[in-house]
Amino acid sequence: MVAIQEPLSALLAILLLLYLMKRWWSHQRYPPGPLSLPIIGGLWRIRFGIGLNERTINKMSKQYGNVYTLWLGDMPIVLLSGFETVKEGLIGHSEELSGKGSSPYVTFIKRGKGITFSNGDLWKQQRRFAVVTMRKLGTGRKSMESQIEVDAQKLVEIFACEKGQPFDPALPIINSVSNVTCNMLFGHRFPLEDENFKELVDSIEFITKFGGSLGHILFELFPWIMKRLPGPHMKVLERTKIMLSLGKKEILKHKEELSSHEPQDFIDYYLLHIEKKKDPTSTFDEDSLDDCISDLFIAGTHVSALFMQWAILLLTNRPDIQDKIIKEIDDVLGSSSICYEDHKQLPYTNAVFHEIMRYRFVVFMGIGRQTTKDVNIGRYFIPKETVVIPDMYDIFYDPQHWETPEEFNPNHFLDKDGNFITRKEFLLFGAGARACLGEHMGRMQHFLFLTSLLKAFHLQLPPGVKELSEETVVGMFLTPKPHKICAVPRESSS
Repeated sequence: MVAIQEPLSALLAILLLLYLMKRWWSHQRYPPGPLSLPIIGGLWRIRFGIGLNERTINKMSKQYGNVYTLWLGDMPIVLLSGFETVKEGLIGHSEELSGKGSSPYVTFIKRGKGITFSNGDLWKQQRRFAVVTMRKLGTGRKSMESQIEVDAQKLVEIFACEKGQPFDPALPIINSVSNVTCNMLFGHRFPLEDENFKELVDSIEFITKFGGSLGHILFELFPWIMKRLPGPHMKVLERTKIMLSLGKKEILKHKEELSSHEPQDFIDYYLLHIEKKKDPTSTFDEDSLDDCISDLFIAGTHVSALFMQWAILLLTNRPDIQDKIIKEIDDVLGSSSICYEDHKQLPYTNAVFHEIMRYRFVVFMGIGRQTTKDVNIGRYFIPKETVVIPDMYDIFYDPQHWETPEEFNPNHFLDKDGNFITRKEFLLFGAGARACLGEHMGRMQHFLFLTSLLKAFHLQLPPGVKELSEETVVGMFLTPKPHKICAVPRESSS
């Protein structure tokens, strides 16, 4: 028996050695980073080291440099930190970083169609179509601005119904912001009390909060096990199906009505495009349309709504800055209505809005890319099909580029004469081939919604509350903690 055990032990030792050598050799191809342990990779550095928060990646870059590798099990993720490095990656190597990185979790809940998680010709065709169609629907034009103004005014009316009493602004904000996207996609809006809308919002919130959680990390490490176990990851799949089912209902309704009118919204244009493209190899079909709807809805709703929530929270905590905005609006515009072009005449207001976006960047990390070919960034070689994530948060807190990065300071966007200045470091909407295609619509929304609210209200702390928490809740996005504010009509506060 002993004679058998000894050769077996030797064989196991050799196999283990070969495994470790192969692992070491594969790791040598990538930039250095935290020590990668079997199974968990470099995640120990977060879980038992620096902790998971919005500064996690920044702390690691200080130790490992501006280009480093964090291993998620056996999957390498290369992170880029620092403005110059991120700029080199996203702009200097835009084509090489135009792929979209996948993972076991993404593969589990998405089909790889649509815009956000597609690649190659499919992605190029879907994105090009979305850009052209959004332009047809008025993005960047007065027609889109008029639609946003309608929803901004509805938000003012909802706030007014609270009569200056404490309330949670989150759901009204999400409803009003999402209705801009709904009108573009579906050709109609959802009332605040609509059950389908509430279910959609709950689904998006659950999916985004699951991102970055322990359950998410376990799924990425052990997908073959997690797929067979109950848990929140299964609820994410259910919630994803709820989102897609809403899209399918809208598509069916549009198919029944399309023959009776000219195209009015994104779904109309897409269905017409499917009819024209009879080629069986076309990437345009109803599944892709459904995925496009969910991609555009999350991008056009959740991120903009989070900006609005943070903006209202930060301004409520800073009545002095809020008063300066109100004074500038009153001095420049008086009682006249606001249009987007007015941002050029309101430098302080514009600077505050940009500082809100810098100070509370809502995405935990930049959007992951995948290399479409081998590429060199800085002095490091990065192989083809590697996931690359730019640390956008680090850019906005880099003391080399911002005078007081840890403070909320509108002067970051003003010159010595009080004129608004653009900053090349302000890469809020990304850069390169995967830059946000809704940037102009997002900027228009932010400006019109907030100025409309500040023309109507003073945003104040509830009685007995000294300050609202500005700590973030870390998930796929950085959300504020639940809170209440008072929207006091300006006439009654004078």
